[in-house]
Amino acid sequence: MSVRDVYVLGGNRIPFVRSGGKYLKASNQDMLTAAIDGLVSRYGLAGERLGEVAAGAVLKHSRDFNLTRESVLGSHLSPTTPAYDVQQACGTGLEATILTANKIALGQIDSAIAGGSDTTSDAPLAVNDSLRRTLMKVNYAKTPQQRISALAKIRPGQLAPDQPSNGEPRTGLSMGEHQAITTKEWGITREAQDELTARSHQNLAAAYDRGFFDDLLTPYLGVSRDNNLRPDSTPEKLAKLKPVFGKGEGATMTAGNSTPLTDGASAVLLGSRDWADEHRITPLARFVDGETAGVDYVTGNEGLLMAPPYAIARLLQRNNLSLQDFDFYEIHEAFASTVLCHLAALESPEFCKEKLGLDAPLGSIDRDKLNVNGSSLAAGHPFAATGGRIVASTAKMLHEKGSGRALISICAAGGLGVVAILEACE
Repeated sequence: MSVRDVYVLGGNRIPFVRSGGKYLKASNQDMLTAAIDGLVSRYGLAGERLGEVAAGAVLKHSRDFNLTRESVLGSHLSPTTPAYDVQQACGTGLEATILTANKIALGQIDSAIAGGSDTTSDAPLAVNDSLRRTLMKVNYAKTPQQRISALAKIRPGQLAPDQPSNGEPRTGLSMGEHQAITTKEWGITREAQDELTARSHQNLAAAYDRGFFDDLLTPYLGVSRDNNLRPDSTPEKLAKLKPVFGKGEGATMTAGNSTPLTDGASAVLLGSRDWADEHRITPLARFVDGETAGVDYVTGNEGLLMAPPYAIARLLQRNNLSLQDFDFYEIHEAFASTVLCHLAALESPEFCKEKLGLDAPLGSIDRDKLNVNGSSLAAGHPFAATGGRIVASTAKMLHEKGSGRALISICAAGGLGVVAILEACE
């Protein structure tokens, strides 16, 4: 069986919006459908049957058990387009890209859309477990008397809903609390975090100003750009914010150098060269390879968000590349300190030897090549949608440059990491 080249043909997302704002009444299905239809409109795919659509959401209602398929049925794609859900926490969008790219490479399909959507404004609220069990007994009751008897056991305390939790199930700590520990272990300074954050905002603002996102984004519900963006952000302004994660004088993580809860959706169009030619679409970049990793953050003395360096090391080795063989580095900014911890780990002889089994550190990168059009600290981070945003932006950067290679890296809850390589088209 021959393996075909796979190309990123385009991308689309709706503007990302801070939780509780303009998208307050928008569901995951609403937003994902909008992101998909933006691609359909831009590339003339109305009525088209694609190979498949793979997407997902981290936070979703039980009604969204078939989220991606329902989004396709609500879009202008042919209803005969297969679709399914993928979920790998914050790595969902990139993992969906890897899965569909592999199917195209093997000739199983010729085209696909990969993406994701998330909303914390419409997060599901569940009844507490005690009430749920009582209501199930009511449902199973065969006589009116049995139903009345079951309902009579409900107490006022059972009526309080279970609030959504952002804590890791096995530790009870939030992602921010976990990262505060890792940040302290790696000695990441407040100044370095605020500097990276300000640069993310400035880079994203500059990208908007020069029209970089004009063909990567469609307005939605009256919003035309990410509303977390602060073009006038500076390290000096960020330095005035109080820490929200960590304890004592060593706490350095603030609301400014951490990503906010965000709503949004993204989608990426992938295809073979023949399919692209048939549809008169100029490819933006070639998808080269992807890798995932997991770390034991519960008992293994590992940071929750430190899986990407492991995946990067394996990906580089498999493709016979060094860390310096890239023109762009797109590292998801879950927190400013996350990016800095990853870079420090890749530069550390001890980490690379003891954790990655390497004879020498992978080394440093040119920081001028890092997140050159801004990233999650500025744009926001709707969990499952971040991967699609990064893939589409990275592919366009390579297309504009006309040459080169890019490394994408995303950390995720559960001690996971997803990474990939894109190259400019020949």
